[in-house]
Amino acid sequence: MEFLILIFVTSFFVVLLTTPALIRVAILKRLFDAPGDTRKLHTRMIPTIGGIIIFAGTLFSFSLWFPGQKISDPISLYKAMDDYKFIVSTLLIMFFVGVKDDIIGTAPVKKLVAHVLVGLILVLMAEIRISSLHGIFGIYKIPEWASIFLSLFTYIVVVNAFNLIDGIDGLASGVGFIAATSFGTWFALAGDPVMAGLAFALSGSLLAFLIFNFSPAKIFMGDSGSLTIGLIICILAIKLVDFNVSQIHHEYILNISKPVFVMAVLVYPLIDTLRIFIYRSVRGLSPFSADRNHLHHRLLDIGCTHTKAVLIIYMVNIFIIAMSVSFLYLDTNYLLLIVGGSALLLSQIPFLITKKKNRILKK
Repeated sequence: MEFLILIFVTSFFVVLLTTPALIRVAILKRLFDAPGDTRKLHTRMIPTIGGIIIFAGTLFSFSLWFPGQKISDPISLYKAMDDYKFIVSTLLIMFFVGVKDDIIGTAPVKKLVAHVLVGLILVLMAEIRISSLHGIFGIYKIPEWASIFLSLFTYIVVVNAFNLIDGIDGLASGVGFIAATSFGTWFALAGDPVMAGLAFALSGSLLAFLIFNFSPAKIFMGDSGSLTIGLIICILAIKLVDFNVSQIHHEYILNISKPVFVMAVLVYPLIDTLRIFIYRSVRGLSPFSADRNHLHHRLLDIGCTHTKAVLIIYMVNIFIIAMSVSFLYLDTNYLLLIVGGSALLLSQIPFLITKKKNRILKK
């Protein structure tokens, strides 16, 4: 699919060529994040509105090369145009909520209302939702009410997960790039040009943004960026889980467990968010409160630089994805146990190293 290369290259160069100008404007208008808070790891003023260019590059490229002509079936074309309408509408809502938060701040309750509104639009109006668990825990087709609640919960969790992991240089943008590229490749092989196009539009934007966001960062994506990434990745994830297998003609893709693959792609944001929510709730803190207890903070605490920390997370993410597509003929529940268990075990290594260091210091 040559048009996917066009989509990727277009979004890449839009972001690459316009980000330097955005950085200059942000500095002139004093739209930057100042150091000082104990949670903040940077020591200089850095612009925080990079999400504007991620949003613009992705939406421009996806719209410009929208693959309507690639769909011959009128019903499929109508559904694709319907999806496009709802995807753009919800992206606009998330983007402006993020921009407001980046510039003047937004109360967590108002952000949650926006998440629920966007989720309801996508679940009830666009009908982008999970209708089957594909054999996980022996469950296949689920009732409509359960599908609505599960899908809405998934939207809120995944979008917030990308927002929460945006804590060190290059992390959210790099993990987002890996996720978008993985999903885009799956959709391309499965024969869905629309979702593949959306994924590669985001992938190109994030790769270019990573050039400026990798340590030492020249610009941050802010909430406008992390919410945009989270929403697109979540839409791709749910569309993949609910993809009609009868439309797949690639045998290798057909044998991949869709829910396990999705969870493997999203392994870092999901595990980190689950762990941090449990940690805060047990201590009587708000799950939305900020602290330095994320996995990436633990990697920094054991002596990793920003660069080393994000590269470790990238490699672990890719390793888990590779596991999910390697054991094709395993039962879904066994595969989930292997992939999930491996991810949980690897996530505990920084804490084990910290405990060992503390014991040595006490001696």
